[in-house]
Amino acid sequence: MITNNIPRPEHPNPQWERKNWVNLNGEWLFEIDHGASGEARGLQNAETLSSKIIVPFCPESKLSGVEYKDFMLQVWYKKTIEISEKDLDGNRVIFHVGGADFETKVWVNGKLAGLPHKGGYTSFEYDITKLLTIGSNLITISCYDDTRSYMQPRGKQSEIYESKACDYTRNTGIWQTVWYEIVPENYVKYAKIIPDLENVSVFIDAELCGVGDLSAEVFYEGKKVGEAEKKNLSVTGQLEIKLSEKHLWELGQGRLYDLVLRFGSDEVKSYFGLRKVELSGMKFLLNGKSVFQRLVLDQGYYPDGIITAPSEEALIKDIQCGLDAGFNGARLHQKVFEPRYLYNADKMGYMVWAEYGNWGIDYSNLAVLSTFLPDWLASVKRDFNHPSIIGWIPFNETWDYGPRHTKCSPLIINTVYNQTKMLDPSRPCIDASGNYHFVTDIFDVHDYEQNCELFKEHYDKLYTENDLYDRCGKSRQRWNGEPVMVSEYGGIGFQLETNGFEKGRTGNWSYGKAALSFDEFYARYEALTTALLDNPMMCGFCYTQLTDVEQEKNGLFNYDDRSPKFDMAIISGINKKKAAIEE
Repeated sequence: MITNNIPRPEHPNPQWERKNWVNLNGEWLFEIDHGASGEARGLQNAETLSSKIIVPFCPESKLSGVEYKDFMLQVWYKKTIEISEKDLDGNRVIFHVGGADFETKVWVNGKLAGLPHKGGYTSFEYDITKLLTIGSNLITISCYDDTRSYMQPRGKQSEIYESKACDYTRNTGIWQTVWYEIVPENYVKYAKIIPDLENVSVFIDAELCGVGDLSAEVFYEGKKVGEAEKKNLSVTGQLEIKLSEKHLWELGQGRLYDLVLRFGSDEVKSYFGLRKVELSGMKFLLNGKSVFQRLVLDQGYYPDGIITAPSEEALIKDIQCGLDAGFNGARLHQKVFEPRYLYNADKMGYMVWAEYGNWGIDYSNLAVLSTFLPDWLASVKRDFNHPSIIGWIPFNETWDYGPRHTKCSPLIINTVYNQTKMLDPSRPCIDASGNYHFVTDIFDVHDYEQNCELFKEHYDKLYTENDLYDRCGKSRQRWNGEPVMVSEYGGIGFQLETNGFEKGRTGNWSYGKAALSFDEFYARYEALTTALLDNPMMCGFCYTQLTDVEQEKNGLFNYDDRSPKFDMAIISGINKKKAAIEE
């Protein structure tokens, strides 16, 4: 969506919204720096660049206006912003980048704003107040991006020139909204919002800049239902607020409380959901009730924006597609989804597992923790307050590969799991989805077996022989009785127009053998799904996948317009039957 020549005009983070902010999306000066020599050549001090781009879309995308698909080692951006005397009168100016891949530097009027940010997925910010002058100010941004280094997480970006199999078009540089906000000298930097279902209350743990009085008001549908205040705080502040009304966040019912935080003259609008997730035996519980997780794999890719949704409406449509197909949530795969997606999942009562785009790093090299761990933990901190997130997945399929084809290090997986649980003990964490599990709250399996009888037999062993089918070999991971889910299955290829499927670098591709008719697809989908629904040891499933993506043709919806490829009444009926309907 483009309003007044500003694409994606909405506030990028509804959980942390101030009135005084400026969206910097739109036209920027731009230049590709193939040799990564721009800084040596003084581009940070230059007044102009050789081309233009539409931010926040990556230069590979159509919406960027560049649409350059080859490798770009470094890219540069420039834009002038206007700052008034009033803006700087007793205020701070905080400059935000919603996401940029991978190592990003920001200059203001030729001066570096701070240390480079490493990480392609999460938001970061700089206090640029002291670098600004009244009038025009030149912002310069550079992004260094080497997807073939084995030190840098790339997610689903292709390591070769063209897209292939389940790897897609690369995304370089800025891919989320850029903005700045004007805040008072004393302001709230961050707040962790912790709902307490049993006591019908909410706990606020705030990070503060400066000294002042911290207060909070909670509203439900416009009615005040709680408030609290503490005087003369600095650095941190904690508030506990009793709620006069109890409204649960449930599936399909995102009943959200509005929250207003004030610290001195600073005011931030946020929200939260009153809910609790936990594991009990082999079950997943939401608000104390057993819920079967009927999830779908969502890659979050778009034909015109690549990994950036063209509009908020596109984000809402993807969630609605999942609901129409009878799923109650999604596994957000190999990228950190933007806060506006999570906001709409919160509103619509749609469960999600939040994941990181870990593919591309050498899991045998402990040095990768320096690039992986800070960005992952930043994503957990940023998205902690979203009620729709019911679990964390830092790694997906840590296959034994890399420059030396060595085994992945248990120390890497264990360290990330433990740090995640320290930051958020309230949600389950799957250490490495599919493989290799070393310490996990749920033992999940990826299984693309297309023989329906054999697929069912794999998981019947769970309760007939107290064993778990392990396609990766028990020398690398072992089931220790954790709750079980099959978090990738199916992947049934379907495209009647061509039926040209192959596991290669050209043509259509799918995980599972292509179904050549609707009847064949429905029969296989039902048999595979029912095998999991009927299994009393399962706590959930995740079908691959929501939409086709480029050459990968195993989606339930088409890639270009998200139109359904199948009768969603049939798919929904299969997903919702039998053991699934506990919620």
